[in-house]
Amino acid sequence: MIPFASQRGGGQDLATHLQNAYDNEIAEVVEIRGAVADDLHGAFKEWEVQAETLTRCQKYLYSMSINPDPAQGELTREQYFDYIARVEEALGLSDQPRAVVFHTKQGREHCHVVWSRIDAEHQKAVHIGFDRLALMQVTRDFARRHFLDLPAGYDKSRQKGQDSLYERVQQNQTGLSKADHKERVTEAWRHSDDARSFVQALAERGYILATGKRPYVLVDFYGGSHSLAKLIDDKSVRTDELRRFLSRDFPEDSLPSVEEAGELAARHRRQTERALKADQLADRLAELQHAQQIRRLGLTQERLALQRLHQADREKLITRHRAERHQQRRDHVAEMKSTRVRRHELRARGLARFLGLVSGAAAIRRAIHRYQDGRQLEIQRRQRAALSKKQDEEKKAMAAKQNRQVLVAEKKSETLAKIENREVAALERDALRDARVRQRGPENEMDPILQLHQSPEPAGPDAKVEFNRAVGPPKQESQDLRGDFWRASENLTDGVERDDRALELENDGPERSR
Repeated sequence: MIPFASQRGGGQDLATHLQNAYDNEIAEVVEIRGAVADDLHGAFKEWEVQAETLTRCQKYLYSMSINPDPAQGELTREQYFDYIARVEEALGLSDQPRAVVFHTKQGREHCHVVWSRIDAEHQKAVHIGFDRLALMQVTRDFARRHFLDLPAGYDKSRQKGQDSLYERVQQNQTGLSKADHKERVTEAWRHSDDARSFVQALAERGYILATGKRPYVLVDFYGGSHSLAKLIDDKSVRTDELRRFLSRDFPEDSLPSVEEAGELAARHRRQTERALKADQLADRLAELQHAQQIRRLGLTQERLALQRLHQADREKLITRHRAERHQQRRDHVAEMKSTRVRRHELRARGLARFLGLVSGAAAIRRAIHRYQDGRQLEIQRRQRAALSKKQDEEKKAMAAKQNRQVLVAEKKSETLAKIENREVAALERDALRDARVRQRGPENEMDPILQLHQSPEPAGPDAKVEFNRAVGPPKQESQDLRGDFWRASENLTDGVERDDRALELENDGPERSR
């Protein structure tokens, strides 16, 4: 079981990658902690906003993948979360927001955990230092507790020969591993006579000699850049010696840059790869699009159900508001009618009515009734205004709620579109890789490619001699002193005889000319 972890940004791209169903048969989001959103894109966006507003942290995420050894059986969910808790305690990430995603790829389950490094309460980012050492210690303790075997050499910070992320991506795109490149370049080195033939052999194998941040970089047929010295499988070849060896015939200023070499390789590649992936891509793309349509159908049905629910809620609200207004109107009419009935029953009759008219009490009573009616109408008007305001607020609240639900649905649709684009890109990557493998054939050879800005013809015919001359004087080996002495004596005698002969020729020269 080996964990891979790194600090990073780009939460939206990571969320899309974690939900890629093309590279994984099953992608299950098990937990999202410390976020309002219930999806990865929304949660990572929240953590990104916290990083931008509360801190200046750019790599606000800590991403880790847990890959158990399939030969030792699968881990249970309890074991996964036990390991995650140990990592949190070792790195100081306890109680930090996190997301846990499980993938099943080719029948093998593995886990991804993404933490937010932002401590919102203290407005700072959690510092994570020497995390590889901490992860190794946690892994060793976990393996002892659960009786698991670890790979040999896991006590080192990096296993010998372990490919980098760039090398793994290049291998996924081209189907060529680092060992394949090393085999080709080493073969070109061993079968070359001099620097110029070495570079020509590289070109025939699909490599361009270029210069970048460091001199003498190889750009392959597919645009990948490689360190030349690291691809020569010969311990006697050192980087500075190789530079001196190549600098005589290929100075740095005569070589193309990595970008120029990449453009040349791309132009040559487009001519040969234009129709390579078209055959199998159509069927595989149709199959993928069918699976995506089935998945999108669920989202479409969910949106249709949401629309029907919204329409039903609006109709219910309208019906209820109409009933409330009608009921209020009936209450007001009944109140006014009750007032009139009560006044009619209490009206003065006979002599009392005559005395009220004579004394002016009837006029006062009418004035009081008009005042009471005005008060009652004002109260009813306020009640109608209050009801109207309450209903408007309920309409706005429902509209806001429905708009949020629509935005969530649209966000899910956008997220699904990103995931689908990533899946199509992965499919095209695999199709192109398979096409490239078929194009290279059984020999697994890349097409030859032209080397730019070659220098004039060199003079050295022997690569070994030229290399040793560039490196420096040859090392002195153990010699036979007696044999060397006699050979030196013979050479000295021959030299004396040649000098005497030359002197005789010089003295006899004018006479011979006459």
